[in-house]
Amino acid sequence: MSSLPSLLSERIQAVAGVDPELRPATKPQFGHYQSNVALRLAKSEGRPPREVAASIVERLQIDDLCEPPEIAGPGFINLRLKTTVLAGAVDGLLADPHTGIAQTDRPQTVVIDYSAPNVAKQMHVGHLRTTIIGDCFNRVLTALGHRVIPQNHIGDWGTQFGMLVEETLDEGIDASALTLAEAEDLYKRGSKHFREDEEFATRARKRVVALQSGDEQTRKIWRDLVAVSLVGFNATYARLNVKLTDDDLAGESTYNDDLASVAAELEANGTAVIDDGALCVFVEGFNAPMIVRKSDGGYGYSITDLAAVRHRIRDLHANRLIYVTDVRQADHFAQVFAVCRKAGWLPDDAAAEHVGYGMVLGPDGKPYKTRDGKAMLLADLLDMAEEKAAPPIALAAIKYADLSNGLNKDYVFDVDRMVQTTGNTGPYLQYAHARMSQVLRKAEAEGLGSPETVTVLDEPAEQTVALLLSRYGEVVDEVAQTLQPHRLCAYLYDLAVAVSTFYEQCPVLKSAGAVRNSRLALCRAVKQVLASGLDLLGIEALDRM
Repeated sequence: MSSLPSLLSERIQAVAGVDPELRPATKPQFGHYQSNVALRLAKSEGRPPREVAASIVERLQIDDLCEPPEIAGPGFINLRLKTTVLAGAVDGLLADPHTGIAQTDRPQTVVIDYSAPNVAKQMHVGHLRTTIIGDCFNRVLTALGHRVIPQNHIGDWGTQFGMLVEETLDEGIDASALTLAEAEDLYKRGSKHFREDEEFATRARKRVVALQSGDEQTRKIWRDLVAVSLVGFNATYARLNVKLTDDDLAGESTYNDDLASVAAELEANGTAVIDDGALCVFVEGFNAPMIVRKSDGGYGYSITDLAAVRHRIRDLHANRLIYVTDVRQADHFAQVFAVCRKAGWLPDDAAAEHVGYGMVLGPDGKPYKTRDGKAMLLADLLDMAEEKAAPPIALAAIKYADLSNGLNKDYVFDVDRMVQTTGNTGPYLQYAHARMSQVLRKAEAEGLGSPETVTVLDEPAEQTVALLLSRYGEVVDEVAQTLQPHRLCAYLYDLAVAVSTFYEQCPVLKSAGAVRNSRLALCRAVKQVLASGLDLLGIEALDRM
């Protein structure tokens, strides 16, 4: 279904020569849309704004969409869509298997890097946002027809595994029999052992070399630790209702065999140079070079990310890379992308975007921690919410609170407010969907059928709902472009509020004939859009609450 605002904008721009910057009308008496294009053109044309507005209106060809335009105040152009057009837009939604989400005519391969927990450690509150946000992007871009490849870049390699494997052998533990919580306890014991016992620390360092060189005993314990960690991760992903699976795993170890070739290629093409014994890349705008290979021959922190970009562009044929991590990593990824551009691994027609997010704060306004000052486990956070509401409602509360804020902002985890079914919350949207479901169930029970056509939109409350419904596809497309899910949240909240007003002012089952059938069809369209929008946020649309 074409976006009505887009159609109007195109036709006004064809006459005015500039973007009309169409906006929803501030009050019903001003129609449905307003444009200040005449005020902007008046100065350059040397004419009064109302005169410019009159000349635009005179040449506009929008009779098929709107009532005759009105010129208001100093020169605003007010537009009111015909009710038949609004009704047709809603009918199009009802008949569209994609619920008004226009399938892209230029599908891309999009790689989204998100979640990325560490092996042998339980997911904590810091993993909440990356996982929820990345999953939302996955759902939105997939809905538009793009090929999305999630990449879960888990921390499954590094010096800590020498310590972990050595502690496993010292304690005579069967790593395959551990739970993730037990693996984390093992990590803590090994870390303490490493700090306090130099002889153990020496053995742990040698174990890192054994791991890197492929020693089978070491590798087996490492694989066991990864496997038990995945069981724990997947249990959390199931609770969060996110789409990540083991097929999406691409941990740090994935790139081990690529590191030498990454360094060699950077040096060979002149992107990297030797500086004080280290292989470095200097790019403008950054205070320090990126160290690819240290002077002792070890690899720098960033080389794995360079290898990942090269792989995702060359082998996965990605057109767009999206990284969802803590906002504090923005500079790191900006440098990674700059180095890859310089090396030719990130062509000009491929987009690379870092989406940074703020912290989850406790009631005291400080980063959420346990009473003893440790990072709050994600499972404990979910438990807290489920003590206040049923799991699907608790999850709606958490996800909506997260996604409805600007991503780069911190937000307070206030579970009592988040689970409310009134106000700007996830459960409020679920309640709006459940209310529409109830109306339609009663209609079926009373033998009123399932009307699929909107024919009467005489009441302002009906028109407001229909107008909002017509914008759904446009909003989803906007989220895909800007990567700002709070815009979808705001839209769904506005729709739920409009539906509440409609429900109070426009009786559905107590009306009769064509009016009742039309209102039932409008309820059906609202239910369809709310269900679709909630699904894009990873929230279950409940039929009963």
